[in-house]
Amino acid sequence: MIKFGTGGFRAIIGDEFTKNNITKIANGLVKIIQEDDLKKDVIIGYDRRFLSKEAALWVSKVLTDAKIKVKFINKSTPTPMIMYGVATENIDLGVAITASHNPALYNGIKLFKTGGVDADVKFTDRVEKLANKAIETKFDADDFHSIVSSEYFKYYDISDDYVDAIASQIQTNQIANSNIRVGLDPIYGVSEKSLRKLFKMASCEVLVINEIHDTLFGGKIPTPTLANLEQLKEFVCKNSLDIGIATDGDADRIGVIDDKGNMLHPNEILMLIYYYLLEYRKETGPIVRNISTTHILDKIAHDFEQEVYEVPVGFKNISQKMVEVDALIGGESSGGLTIRGHINGKDGIYAAMVLVEMIAVTGKSISTLYREVVDRYGSTKIIEKEYRFSFEQKRLFLEKTKQNMISLQGFETIILHDGIKLIDKNNWILVRLSGTEPLLRIVAEIPEKGDIDEKLIVLLDQLDLREGEGNEINS
Repeated sequence: MIKFGTGGFRAIIGDEFTKNNITKIANGLVKIIQEDDLKKDVIIGYDRRFLSKEAALWVSKVLTDAKIKVKFINKSTPTPMIMYGVATENIDLGVAITASHNPALYNGIKLFKTGGVDADVKFTDRVEKLANKAIETKFDADDFHSIVSSEYFKYYDISDDYVDAIASQIQTNQIANSNIRVGLDPIYGVSEKSLRKLFKMASCEVLVINEIHDTLFGGKIPTPTLANLEQLKEFVCKNSLDIGIATDGDADRIGVIDDKGNMLHPNEILMLIYYYLLEYRKETGPIVRNISTTHILDKIAHDFEQEVYEVPVGFKNISQKMVEVDALIGGESSGGLTIRGHINGKDGIYAAMVLVEMIAVTGKSISTLYREVVDRYGSTKIIEKEYRFSFEQKRLFLEKTKQNMISLQGFETIILHDGIKLIDKNNWILVRLSGTEPLLRIVAEIPEKGDIDEKLIVLLDQLDLREGEGNEINS
């Protein structure tokens, strides 16, 4: 069964991620292109995962056989670069073969529509329905010559244009005069080449670890969590670097180690960048955050007389709302963010350059800037747990426990549009199903010196979960 979630189609290689299913999805796309009279040009790119390039060529085969032109990026490519290409080339459809930050045994497909935006649920539901009805296109899996020799297939490279577009929005001259030293950990993913070019343009010294092509990601899950960034933390301290930057597998999420070797939670990165844009760049505009992201952003926004918009999880929801309200920045607690004027989707490479610019423009270290934010707006603790279920078990579980959550005492507001979120003056708890993995996630935010543990224990008991059973998420 082909199933699209909040981050596209993702599945275990050899289980649901197969040539059969990939060609069925491609046939679904052909049907939509023909029925909707979309432009018959599609940009296709891929990451460094096992079978990514092959799957990209399988999609190309189905499209070119239908006389649809394919612009094929013939090297592992950051997902944001593909989105940039769709937007700047004024194309109606882009395809990225990636499972983003999922474990190495996964692969998947992300789809982008006109303007380089993530395909919305209506579109992916339609692809899913058509794909599950489609018949496999049969051809030799390794017959790549017939694919690349098609008159409808051509190689395409937009890497320099993408890098130049980012550089044009960053104060590279000011960075160049600041002697900034950067540590980079792409976690065996695809950000390294683009960031090396950008750091060179800004005359930064960059030291890189974990840059080789390894489809197993060094035995790690390719996401910049605390557990995965211990090596970068030591690297920053050992080499007295100004900042350590990490990106996930397809480079749309970012992780940060400050100059003192402390990891900034994605919430803290968002706080820091939004504050910098308002206080130092003197920009204005609302912020869009998802339902599981820190409410300290609300304090920052209100301090500068800006609005805050909360949306369900899924960056497509953030992108759509940003366009609607002309937001300055949008972001999520999992490390994705974008800023007005760049692409309509998250970009870890662009975010990295904004952070480096921040050091140069303010003349302050990341640790000093973060302390400035905390002194002004306070700090909180984020508690994150996850419980593994099958997809069907998760849905049944959540439906059965809605009433238990609603009956939990001491909360002023209940939000049900993406999972269940309980809010009071100083705390909130969210229980929701992951849209990309078979997980139930619980997230809570409390004051740094506050205590929500008792309420959380009661909640876990009502959900028939036990404290300690869930996996702590060290973000």
